[in-house]
Amino acid sequence: MHYIEPHYNWRAYYVASEDQLSPFYGNEYSEFEFSNAIYNYYIHPQWDNMGSATLYLKILYVNYGLGFCIIELLGEWNDCLYNDIMYLKRNIVDSLAENRIDKFILLCDNVLNFHYSDTDYYEEWFDDIGDGWVAAINLREHVLQEFENGRIDQYMAMGGPLNDMEWRNLSPTQVFGKISKLVNKWLLTE
Repeated sequence: MHYIEPHYNWRAYYVASEDQLSPFYGNEYSEFEFSNAIYNYYIHPQWDNMGSATLYLKILYVNYGLGFCIIELLGEWNDCLYNDIMYLKRNIVDSLAENRIDKFILLCDNVLNFHYSDTDYYEEWFDDIGDGWVAAINLREHVLQEFENGRIDQYMAMGGPLNDMEWRNLSPTQVFGKISKLVNKWLLTE
């Protein structure tokens, strides 16, 4: 797992550690010192710790004018044992929402498992963002199934064309435009 790096092609557009409004402002990273681990597997030192033992992230892009952010996730999303949604909501989402971010794109290519507990934090997140939305992109099939079993899909857009999204060769605003169209269609069918 230590070879899996956060997407770095957008660093010319945005760097969370240089954004004074970011929860990771001022963070310094090592390329050589591996200190964070998921279970007994070290992960690349560029991933950010949000307080969870099993789920790490990287804020890849934030656009305060358009009110959206793109967050890449790595690990096991475990609400059952570690309440990962609480850490994500309290330590990351609330901070971004205070700065008018109401559209969240979660890149889930590297989310290996999901274990649900309850939907309280998802419901709170959904209520807090008003006309905004949350979209989970590229969930693995068994992870998508667990999200649906936990009824998390009523609080965030997922599945269908969002599960087969080529995003790495696009700019952040192109990704936002593409996902925005799909999510707006999803919202109209709800």
